[in-house]
Amino acid sequence: MQPVDSALMCAVMDQATCLMGLCSNLDLEDWRSLKHVYYVVVLIVRRQGSRSQLLMAHRSEGKYMVGTWQLISGGLEPDETAWHGALREMREETGLAPGEFYRLSTVTTFYRLDNDSLNTAPMFCAIVEEDAAVTMNSEHTAFEWVDVDEAASRLMWPGDRQAPDEVQTVVLANGIAKEHMRIPVYR
Repeated sequence: MQPVDSALMCAVMDQATCLMGLCSNLDLEDWRSLKHVYYVVVLIVRRQGSRSQLLMAHRSEGKYMVGTWQLISGGLEPDETAWHGALREMREETGLAPGEFYRLSTVTTFYRLDNDSLNTAPMFCAIVEEDAAVTMNSEHTAFEWVDVDEAASRLMWPGDRQAPDEVQTVVLANGIAKEHMRIPVYR
């Protein structure tokens, strides 16, 4: 590995860091290791009378975030659009297909230390039938339907906690943006 020119690093890094003399200790490969990973998140909702419930899934052993309750999510295939990836992940992980499907304006982003990656995910909302049968794949050990208004308190990440509010105020309450967020799906 070749050391990076200190002047180049100073142009990129915070001036205070360069003034402390830390730039000369970095090399180009270490500096450029951060990867950007795109994935998708789907909030699956069913109506139960006057209530709406959100599907949460418990992560399996050997999976990232093992033992936690999460929304349905997954990586994109090469050349796959985000909304197609969301439909695929939903089908693969739960066996469900939406009756209605929406893009949300909420996007979640976080850093993963284990693989030095910045992860960004557009979020989607899928409305399923009240009696839709969930069939979890091996990525999850269990599932639970949680009232949408309680879901935010059960979600770990700030970005994830914003999405149920958007589902309630825009999709379920027929907000003014709802029809502009609809994605036509055909069964």
